[in-house]
Formats: sequence, structure tokens, C-alpha cells
Amino acid sequence: MTSQTERMEFSKRLQKALSDAKFSPTSPTLLAREFNLHFKGPPVTVQAARRWLLGESIPTQEKLRALAEWLYVPTDWLRFGVLDDKATTAEGGLGSVFEPKAIAILKRLDVYNKSLAEAFIFMLDEQQKKSNRPVNTVVT
Repeated sequence: MTSQTERMEFSKRLQKALSDAKFSPTSPTLLAREFNLHFKGPPVTVQAARRWLLGESIPTQEKLRALAEWLYVPTDWLRFGVLDDKATTAEGGLGSVFEPKAIAILKRLDVYNKSLAEAFIFMLDEQQKKSNRPVNTVVT
């Protein structure tokens, strides 16, 4: 059994993930529709999505994994609000959530686009080496 606080914190993280992914963080209809497009199991109802958004319930682990994959966020962060050490940046922020997003996107690309992405990453790496900037430097 989860506490009201846990459910509300989950709701806030879900809304943030939806917003970051350019989806409405307040529309249970949109959430249910988009989730069902990405979930292989039985569809969720608009009422279930509404309960997630309002902090009245937390989805099952299977649905949490599907939500996290769809929204490109770590499952542990979505459920518990924690990131493991590998998922944090040198500054300790959420910026490295990009890494799982990038990997998930790369996995979906066709062979041609994967080769383009790989060439671009290698080019950036070479540019980084030539610039003599420290690896974790933020350029503004």
C-alpha cells in the first residue's frame, strides 16, 4: 500500500515527464490514448490515467516501465524519484536523463540513420579532444 504522499510525488514526476516530452500534463484522455499506443498489454482507461495524474494511484510495475520507456525517463525516477549514480551528471542534476533518451532513440533508428548518428558522435568526440575543454564543462 502506498501513502498519499508517495502517490502525489509520483503524480508530480509523471506530470513533469509528460511536460518535458511535450505532452499535456493535465489531460487524462491524452495520457490514456498515448500510453495505450505504447503499451502492449490491456489498455488503460481515462479514469485510470486521471487517477495517476491526480495522485490517487500509481500504475503497476509493468505499466510504470512502459510509461518510463515512452517518456524517456528512468523507471526508478518515475516511481521513486531517485536516480542511480550512473544516471546523474557531474553536477548531480537530471541532465543525464538525456542519455537513456538518446540510447532509446538510437535503438529505434534504421541502419542508415544509426550510421549517421554514430559518425556525428565520433565527430563531436574528436572536436571535444581538439578543444582541450574538460569533459563535464558546460558551454553557454
